[in-house]
Amino acid sequence: MNLLALTLGGIIGICVAAALILIIIIWAIATYNSLVGIKTHCEDAHSSIDISLKKRYDLIPNVVETVKGYAKHEQETFLKVTQARTKLECATTYDEVVAADNAMSQAVRGLNMLVERYPELKANTNFMSLQRQLNDIETELSQARRYSNACVREYNKKIRTFPTLIIAKFMKLKTLAYFTVDSPEERQNVKVQF
Repeated sequence: MNLLALTLGGIIGICVAAALILIIIIWAIATYNSLVGIKTHCEDAHSSIDISLKKRYDLIPNVVETVKGYAKHEQETFLKVTQARTKLECATTYDEVVAADNAMSQAVRGLNMLVERYPELKANTNFMSLQRQLNDIETELSQARRYSNACVREYNKKIRTFPTLIIAKFMKLKTLAYFTVDSPEERQNVKVQF
């Protein structure tokens, strides 16, 4: 009887240990798949931003050429736009794209301020069409950035929380950067004067 109880106890112990190991393996696989899924959502969000950036990248030369016709002496603004466009074209990493996007946003703001100085340009139908397209793209970019930041927030939270961080460290996952406002001018209140 003692031998039977001892053998039965050993079998139960082995079954409990095997069940625990199986639960840990299933949890690790589920966590791994979850992290891969969230990272894929972030990559998709970044891709959406890339699409909008490409649209803006293609549209900017048309806007610049239209404005150049009216403001031939505003070379500094045009140079900043060209440099920002080149920076965006050369960006290869996510962080470089974020920096290039910020530079392009500042350049577009400079272009818009330039337009304010030339009322006859604002009446040009070709320019108005280009500006409307640019505004639409900027709206798309804003929405894409929000979605991207939401994905990045979820991803960063997930890889930093226990016990998921164990699998994240095993996968060598690093936190991702948010699309943020880098320019101090963008953080200030807008002055509206009539």
